Amino acid sequence: MYVYLYDDYLRLKQFDPVLKQIETRLTDFGIAGKIIRLQQFTNPQAVVEEELQRGATTVVIVGNDATFGRILSRAATSQVTFGFLPVGTGNSIAEVLGIPVGFESCEVLSKRRKVKLDVGWANNRYFISQLHIFPHDISVQYDERFTVSSKGGKMELVVCNLQPFIWKDGKKKEFVVHPQDGKLEAFLRPLEKRGILKARYEEPSIFPFEEMTVWSEKPFEMEADGRMSKEVKVTIRLARGRVHMIVGKERHF
Repeated sequence: MYVYLYDDYLRLKQFDPVLKQIETRLTDFGIAGKIIRLQQFTNPQAVVEEELQRGATTVVIVGNDATFGRILSRAATSQVTFGFLPVGTGNSIAEVLGIPVGFESCEVLSKRRKVKLDVGWANNRYFISQLHIFPHDISVQYDERFTVSSKGGKMELVVCNLQPFIWKDGKKKEFVVHPQDGKLEAFLRPLEKRGILKARYEEPSIFPFEEMTVWSEKPFEMEADGRMSKEVKVTIRLARGRVHMIVGKERHF
C-alpha cells in the first residue's frame, strides 16, 4: 500500500495543475494511494509509524528538499521503503537521486529501483541530507584521531550525506558525496574576512569520517535538515540503520 505525504505548501493553488498530473499518472501506473496533507506541527514519525501499522509498504514524500529533510530526520529508521516526488523549486536532492521534478517523477517511483542510503546522527536526532554549523570559533575532532581548531577565528562546518556541498569562489563549485560509502563528508572553511555584502572563505578542506565531535566555549548555531538549534557540543556520526529509498537510473552515485 502506498501512502503519500504532501507538504503544507502544496495547498497553494499554483500547485493544483501539477498535483492533478501526478495523481493521474499514479493511477495510470496502478500505484495511487492514501494522501495525507502535513501541517506545520505534524510529527512525521508518528504519521509513518501509524500508517505502517495500517499496512503501508511505501511512504512517498511529496514536496522539496525541506520536506524531504523534515520527514526523514524523524522517520529515517522506520522499516518502510521511501519514495520522493519533487514539486516546485528547491530540489537539489532530487537531482542527486536521479528523480525529475514534477509528474515525470511518477515513472521513477513506478519502477521501484531501490537502494540503501546512509543516515547521519547528531545529538539524538537524524539527518539524511546535510548538517551546517555556521561560522564560529569551534574545535573539531574526527574519528578520535585528528583535531582542527579555528584558533580564535571563525570556521564554517558542513557535513554532507545526500545533499551536495555547493560553494562559490569566482564561479559555482559543487561536490556530490556518495551516500552509500559508510562515511560522512565534512567540509571545513575558515572565514578569511567578513565584508559588507558577503563573507570570504578559504577553500574548503574535505574530511571523510565516521564520528566527529564539535565543541565551543560559546553556543553556536547548527542547522540539520532545515531544523535550527544552538549547541555548545555536538557528536556527529553515522546512524546504525539505513534508509530504503526508491531512486532513478540517472542518480549521481
